[in-house]
Amino acid sequence: MELNNQEIHQMGMNHVGKHLEQNGFEFLAVKSDFGQSPQFVCVKNEKELFFVLVRTVSFPEDPQNYNESWMANMKKHAIEKKARLLYAGVGLADSSNMMAKPLKGQESLVNYKGLVEIDLSSKK
Repeated sequence: MELNNQEIHQMGMNHVGKHLEQNGFEFLAVKSDFGQSPQFVCVKNEKELFFVLVRTVSFPEDPQNYNESWMANMKKHAIEKKARLLYAGVGLADSSNMMAKPLKGQESLVNYKGLVEIDLSSKK
């Protein structure tokens, strides 16, 4: 049985959450429901505030592509709160058939290139 959108999102959240922990981020808030943003509100070095946006998709969709109006809203929010904005795109595929959505109880292939800082000074 294929994973639903919330389960796919949760897999990406878990992957990114581990990466954040390993890189010294401390969590202030986590929003794991599909469609809520930012997913992670973190601090690093006890002084810098970060909003981390996680977008998890199934192959063949490109995890690095995101909705521009969604990102524009997140940029405004980050500027208002004096936070840095990070984007984490995660792609998942079934390990035995890359063209299929991940399956429950089966291993998945993960396409994650790390955190990308979003420039808050540009309009795009």
